Amino acid sequence: MTSLAHALKPLDPNHALPLYQQLQRAVRDAIERRVLKPDDALPSERQLAEDLSVSRITVRRAFEGLTQEGWLVRRQGSGNFVGSRVEKNFAKLTSFSEDMQARGSRPHSVWLKRTQGTVSPEEALKLALSPGATVYRFHRLRYADDAPMAIEIATIVASCLPSLESVDTSLYQALEAQGNRPVRALQRLRALLLNAEQARLLKAHEGDAGLLVERLGYLPDGRAIELSQSFYRGDMYDFIAELNA
Repeated sequence: MTSLAHALKPLDPNHALPLYQQLQRAVRDAIERRVLKPDDALPSERQLAEDLSVSRITVRRAFEGLTQEGWLVRRQGSGNFVGSRVEKNFAKLTSFSEDMQARGSRPHSVWLKRTQGTVSPEEALKLALSPGATVYRFHRLRYADDAPMAIEIATIVASCLPSLESVDTSLYQALEAQGNRPVRALQRLRALLLNAEQARLLKAHEGDAGLLVERLGYLPDGRAIELSQSFYRGDMYDFIAELNA
């Protein structure tokens, strides 16, 4: 019996849920408990069916549903693997690096561009800056391990950092080192279709579903210092929020 079969919660043929839905729930639970981690290979449909004493059709239906939801990825000729889907809590102000480290992944970035310039009219309005104020702009492709997860474009009030080169892996770490880490932010989430360049960078297809997260970050004294746009693959990110009456 495979180690996965040992780790899954038992399936109950007398349960109200069909067996394939029970299997889907058991696999999701194993991923959330990190028994299964991103890029882990799953047993073949035949092997798992034998281990669980169910039909291959049951396993196939479960895998197909999990693939459509983004929990699994099917690789031609190689089988089924755990996907790189990420849950992002919208109610908690954390950096990309912190999110990836929390799920056991290694965050790193590829620089697309970083420049110093004068604030644009839109940036001046949102950041409450005077015309001619200096800002730093950071354009990065963000990775979790070897998977591209997001294209990030951040504009930071220049007085909050010593230099462009002060940002390495984490922008928030660099800001925190200067005592200028945002403590509050307004975020807007919007659906979009990835254009050709975004799709190329994220290893997706042009026209695939994407997510745009716009963030305006504030210091404790109420000053806005961060204006960012992050473009995510729609099949790799879930945004969650806890709501209270």
